[in-house]
Amino acid sequence: MNPFIEQLSESVSQARTLEELTRPLLELLESMTGLESAFLTSIDESRGVQHIVYAHNSRDLRIPEGRSLQWQDSPCRRAQDEGVVFTDQVLARWPDLAVAREIGMQTYAGVPVRTSDGAMYGTLCAVDGEARPHLPHTESVLKLFAYLIAQQAEREQLIRQLLATNAQLAAAASTDQLTGLPNRRTLMATLGRMLAYGQRQQASVLIAFIDLDGFKAVNDRHGHDAGDQLLIAMTQRLQGVLRAEDIAARLGGDEFIVAGMGSTPDDAAPATQQAWAERIAQATRGRFELPGASLDYPGASVGVVTVAPGQVRDAEEALRLADQAMYRVKLARKRPAGADR
Repeated sequence: MNPFIEQLSESVSQARTLEELTRPLLELLESMTGLESAFLTSIDESRGVQHIVYAHNSRDLRIPEGRSLQWQDSPCRRAQDEGVVFTDQVLARWPDLAVAREIGMQTYAGVPVRTSDGAMYGTLCAVDGEARPHLPHTESVLKLFAYLIAQQAEREQLIRQLLATNAQLAAAASTDQLTGLPNRRTLMATLGRMLAYGQRQQASVLIAFIDLDGFKAVNDRHGHDAGDQLLIAMTQRLQGVLRAEDIAARLGGDEFIVAGMGSTPDDAAPATQQAWAERIAQATRGRFELPGASLDYPGASVGVVTVAPGQVRDAEEALRLADQAMYRVKLARKRPAGADR
């Protein structure tokens, strides 16, 4: 087998990343063109910046890996604008290019690296400080290597896009879109972990079930946009009183949950838990300045339970206890002052 084909085949078959593919190709490109440096660049056309991603230098002329320069000042840009793949008269052809004078570039060979949709990824180049002959296979080798690199770069871009999309989908599946809080699904998973931790550590779990009384009236009087803004403002109020170990979530509609670890047998539990509950209830009261509406809100019905280790089977049962506590608070708030209890 031809040594070039054998080395190329090995590089392509063993490469798992763009770097693992590109570095041996740059070394092979130097060997095939007789030029002393070879490098791959990426181009950010929106910012007009060219970045040297990988470079291989075998003699005196040094292409600094990691360097960035303005795309308009690049020999690669000049070559593409003029349709030049090879020149051994860089300084004579482009005397105003400071970077070429700086590194003493005399010979340039390069082609664009484009993805399958024609988008510019960057350039693949080989350069030398001396005037070197134009070998007949230089252009074909450059184009072949640029094609292989573009395929790998596109594959990695696709993987990154898929990972980003999956992360967005996962976030959407676990987050309430209006408030940005964890949704019911995430809450139940988190609450389950908290209960399991409490069981291991013999610690209680505090759960506050929050129902926004009069929320329908806000929607009816001020419109659904105002209702949405109240939910967002309430989220901000609740987040402002959370302890570091607490979680706030939107259960749905006008219902929120705040949960956190409670006491161990050695803690002064009742006072601490009462203060926690009052802080949450207080956060729901007061004036809310909303776009198009100003509300003096009397506060939500907040039912708080302390779930002891082993008291419930699962998160659903713990949530039912908190719901029942909230309902008792709601009934008490509706009862006329002085009525028999």
